[in-house]
Amino acid sequence: MSKVVRSSKYRHVFGTQAKKEECFQNLKVTRSAWDSNYIAANTKYFAVIWEAGGGGSFAVLPQEHSGKNPANIPLFAGHKNPVLDVAFHPFNENLVCSVSEDCNVMIWGIPEGGLTANITEPLQTLTGHKRKVGTAIFNPVANNVLATSSGDFSVKTWDVEQGSQLSSIDGKHSEIILSVEWNYNGSQVVTTCKDKKVRVFDPRSNDVSVEAVCHQGVKNTRGIFVKDNILTTGFSKTSEREFKIWDPRNIAEPITATVVDTASGLLMPFYDQDNSILYMVGKGDGNIRYYEMVDEAPYFHFLSEFKSATPQRGVCFLPKRALNVSECEIARALKVTTNGVEPISFRAPRRSDIFQDDLFPDTYAGEAVLEASQWAAGQNAEPKTMSLAPGFTQKKVVQDFKPVVQKVEGPKNEKELREEYEKLKTRVAYLESEIVKKDAKIAELTK
Repeated sequence: MSKVVRSSKYRHVFGTQAKKEECFQNLKVTRSAWDSNYIAANTKYFAVIWEAGGGGSFAVLPQEHSGKNPANIPLFAGHKNPVLDVAFHPFNENLVCSVSEDCNVMIWGIPEGGLTANITEPLQTLTGHKRKVGTAIFNPVANNVLATSSGDFSVKTWDVEQGSQLSSIDGKHSEIILSVEWNYNGSQVVTTCKDKKVRVFDPRSNDVSVEAVCHQGVKNTRGIFVKDNILTTGFSKTSEREFKIWDPRNIAEPITATVVDTASGLLMPFYDQDNSILYMVGKGDGNIRYYEMVDEAPYFHFLSEFKSATPQRGVCFLPKRALNVSECEIARALKVTTNGVEPISFRAPRRSDIFQDDLFPDTYAGEAVLEASQWAAGQNAEPKTMSLAPGFTQKKVVQDFKPVVQKVEGPKNEKELREEYEKLKTRVAYLESEIVKKDAKIAELTK
């Protein structure tokens, strides 16, 4: 009996780990238990969160500087507490954002060619979150629009150039927010939360349009947009790793649900909009599974799996503009290990040397379509695209960043001083009561 094999141009896609000399070695990657990716990249640089003795710092390295790095790499070191996430500006490759346990969001300028000395003063500091800030992600369409989430259960959007808050989603999440992702045109975000729910909303309206319990397990979850649907990863009641796909028009039940395996690490999903390929990266193991996503049931088809004996602590994918199209490289991941970063290239083998336009449709150009004020006023637009065919070069856009530093005014008179004193006294009392509760809980668990 013959087995019918589904026809797909991605059926033979394979992943290849870079040679040792092409990897980035001797890096002091953070040992934090926070479930972020630990790494971000654009076409020129990659940023990795650093293990700091005190305060918080991260390194930004040019991608051509592979091999063994010196022990004293220059760092961005302006946070007072550990850095939890980093994100590159999508339209200015010399700007990077970091968020930290110190409740601050900082925007940094990268000198051309990379750092030559430590930088401790950011271009912009955004304050407003009351607890540690865990995630940061830039809008893919609107210039200078950043979304952050915090332990104060809020999601805020910012105009990073003006240093002002555009919106704040408060009171919609009952536990710490685990992930925040924009949709393709930057009009909505999807969040997953410790309360086991997935939510979709337009940050400008402060109204949650979709809300559902996504996974029953107690471990962390992630959520992303896939085509017109939502995909979440998490754990079942019996601690099996699984992913589910949801139709936001009818969120009552997932349109499909799949158990992946019984490993303990978080599943990190990455979706390639151009090729409709989903990369499922297991945190703490060496596997990267990839699937072709389709519009009808079963909504996905397993393609293959990249396996490595070295576990990954985090992963990010490079923009398509950084790929080698002449070798049919359709994706490249940067994998964080305990002391380095390893590139992994995914290729679709072809015999012909001509440009494969079916593998490389027009892709995200990295150019802004809207200004922050237009987006905040309710305008939406589709991302600008460009061709990767030989002979086409990316338009060089000079993005001037002129940060407006917001002045923080303190109390002006005795009445305001007394009011500020009472607020701080109330805050201290609240924090002391929280410490007592946690001490009691720890004592109970250690009995």
